[in-house]
Amino acid sequence: MEVRAKLSENISNLSEEERFQDLFKQHYAHVVRKVLIIVKEQSIAEDIAQEVFIKLYHTDRNIIDNLTGWLTKVAVNTAYNHIRTEKRHHARKEKQEIYETDSVGSVEDRYMKLEDIHEIQETLMKLSERDRDILIMKFSGYSYEEIADSKGIEKTSIGTLLARAKKRFKSFYIKERREDT
Repeated sequence: MEVRAKLSENISNLSEEERFQDLFKQHYAHVVRKVLIIVKEQSIAEDIAQEVFIKLYHTDRNIIDNLTGWLTKVAVNTAYNHIRTEKRHHARKEKQEIYETDSVGSVEDRYMKLEDIHEIQETLMKLSERDRDILIMKFSGYSYEEIADSKGIEKTSIGTLLARAKKRFKSFYIKERREDT
């Protein structure tokens, strides 16, 4: 009983910075191990662990009931976000490489591509501004969260709005192609 009283007395004497440093020292290795299971690279796991502790630093720790659980959940979510971001980045990079190597085609190929681009732009202009923006952002590699933030829409609504915008685009595009033939 006496040891516990002294321990809590010592903790209460610590500054907020010192308490945070203690938490960091106690839980850092655990967070890195959890992240390493997902990302498989030590340096990336350490970077993500630091992000987790930055989030902890800016969070009111009094509202966290289970600190280890909170750290684990935030670490796993941050690791998965990192993987998704990397996948989008690589996909954009591959698209760019394909575009750069593909752009050396014949004059006829370039003309056909320009014609397709023109048709797509005309079809996009027939959509509402919101539909057009959402489609352009999604196919430019933006995440649902980024789209939601920029348009002031709930993230959970983006999937539905995208599906509806795609459907409207497709119907306009098909209708326009029928009129051309």
